Amino acid sequence: MRRLVSILVLQMLIASGCAAQSSWSPTVDTFGSSRAQYTSRDMEECRAMARTASGSAGGAAGRGAVQGGLVGAAGGAALGAAFGNAGRGAAVGAAAGGIGRGAQQASASEGNFQRAFSNCMRSRGHNVLN
Repeated sequence: MRRLVSILVLQMLIASGCAAQSSWSPTVDTFGSSRAQYTSRDMEECRAMARTASGSAGGAAGRGAVQGGLVGAAGGAALGAAFGNAGRGAAVGAAAGGIGRGAQQASASEGNFQRAFSNCMRSRGHNVLN
């Protein structure tokens, strides 16, 4: 059971480390814009700044997985003890809590990245649609 939990947590961390922070870009309307010629340069600079501002999705997911795993293990052990097997309850609770909290943290990091990217482009004078 512990091996299964370790494998699930490792897979979740690998998947969250490959999050979409590098591929997402805001939609910029360049029609009639005097800044249209700078769009590509500003996109790359804003992407780098947004990554820094939001932190990495993999790091956030890892921290969330550890926190969720600890809380889940404690709750699972208590519930498992009530049903006669605290060890199995702790393992299941750790897996569920770790995966759930890790995914939530990765999603929050992605939202922060998108907001920072869009705000950066707006502050450089671009008409950002999303």
